[in-house]
Amino acid sequence: MLDVGCGTGQLLRRARAEGHRGRLMGLDPAAAMLVQARAARPDVEWVLGDTRVRHWEAGFDLVVMTGHAFQALVGDEEIRCCLRAVREALRPGGRFVFEVGNPAARAWERWTPERTHETVAADGTPVRVTHEVLDGGPRDGRVRFTEAYDSDRWPAPRVSRGVLRFLDPGSLAGFLAAAGFAVVEQYGDWDGRPPAPAAPEIITVATPAP
Repeated sequence: MLDVGCGTGQLLRRARAEGHRGRLMGLDPAAAMLVQARAARPDVEWVLGDTRVRHWEAGFDLVVMTGHAFQALVGDEEIRCCLRAVREALRPGGRFVFEVGNPAARAWERWTPERTHETVAADGTPVRVTHEVLDGGPRDGRVRFTEAYDSDRWPAPRVSRGVLRFLDPGSLAGFLAAAGFAVVEQYGDWDGRPPAPAAPEIITVATPAP
C-alpha cells in the first residue's frame, strides 16, 4: 500500500497497528511531517518527495490519497503527472482510492473565521484552527484560503496560505480516462451513499483499464 501525501502517517500507522503485515509506504514532500511519522512507526517506509520525482513500477496493490490531498494538485499537468505515476505504481487489478470535495456542495462558503476547529499539536498543545477564503471564492475551480493556527500558549497565531482545486465529476472522469483508469465505484460521502449533485464528496475507487 502506498499513501501519497501521507502527512504524519496516521493512516499507515493505524494499518500497521491493526495488523497489516505487508509493505506500507508513505510519500510526502514535507520533511517535518515524515519526522513525526518515522518516530511513531519506524516499521513503515517513509519517503520524502512526490509523484513528480518518485516512481515505482507495479509495486503496490493499493494507492490512496486522503485528506483531500488530490485537490492540492492545482494544475492540469500536475494532475496528469500524478495519475501517470499512480498507474505505473499499481499492479494489474490494483486500486487507486481518493476523494475530492464536490464543488456543487460549495464547502468553501463555510470556511469562515467564525468556525473554529480544535485540535492538539504533537507536543500536546491545544490549538484552534480557522480558515478564511480569499478572492471572494473559487476562480477557475481553485479556492485560495488562509489557515490560521492559534493557541493560548503561543505569542501569536501561525498563518499559512493554501490553494485547493475543485473538479466537477465530468472533469475528474476526463482526467482519469486520459490516464488509463476505469472507475470501479464512486460514493458521495463516507457513509457509502451514492454520488449526488449536492453530496459533499466525490470518493473514487479506480483501477488501471485493460
